[in-house]
Amino acid sequence: MTTTRRLAAFAASLLLLIGCRLDVTVELVVDEDGVGALTVTATVDADVVEQVPGLAEDLRFDDAVTAGWVVEGPASTPEGGLTVTLRHSVSSADEATNLLASLGPPFTDVRLTRTTEGDTTTNDLTGQLTLTDGFDSFADAELLTAVGGTPFADELEASGATPEGSMSVRFRTTLPGDVEATTGTEVDDALEWTAPLDGTAQDVATQTVQRPAPTWASILSVVALVLLVVWVLLAGAFLVSVVRVRRRRAARRDLGATSARRLEELDERRTVADT
Repeated sequence: MTTTRRLAAFAASLLLLIGCRLDVTVELVVDEDGVGALTVTATVDADVVEQVPGLAEDLRFDDAVTAGWVVEGPASTPEGGLTVTLRHSVSSADEATNLLASLGPPFTDVRLTRTTEGDTTTNDLTGQLTLTDGFDSFADAELLTAVGGTPFADELEASGATPEGSMSVRFRTTLPGDVEATTGTEVDDALEWTAPLDGTAQDVATQTVQRPAPTWASILSVVALVLLVVWVLLAGAFLVSVVRVRRRRAARRDLGATSARRLEELDERRTVADT
């Protein structure tokens, strides 16, 4: 049985106590180099602590520690409940996928992939959050077969407890790069989904793209290109102005030469007339 299934199965027995509640937050954080951590935080309210004395001492997570999880707690909450945090390092997208698969319901085929082309890396997170069989989803097949159904099924039915009314599951993720598309909601710089626990499904889909940051060399090359373009334009404008000035001067010289010839012709005509 997976770590979270053990937590949920244990919580199901606690939910027989009317008014008790379990809240679970799963958070996947991935850095730019593809490594990070997966954290599972489970919190029960003060009603559980009051009605189950010694609960903190009875919780055991030896199997989780053996599987590589680091366990923090149980610790008291300000409201009087208890919280337990399990954290596992993530060294690759494949390991993140395997860890998410180990969580069990409501995580269904949630996968992380990373692809790199040239200097651009794309991160894709896909899958669903769904709880198709109610409390049965938290028990493995062997247990259901052995007891002939959901443990404490009659008590759960009598209490009126349902997954959606007794617990919550949130999934949060922070992936590197710019978000290109997502079905999540941005909350505190992370993307978040709330798992529907009534048999419906929530699609988990996010794509981020990591592009190389501009370096000083690339910035200088752009600046140099801009300056070159400006210089070419200024040089062209200068050449055009020089040509125009030369044309005007040549036109003036031509006009002056024409005027001088006309004066000479007039003088010659006057001389001839006087003689």
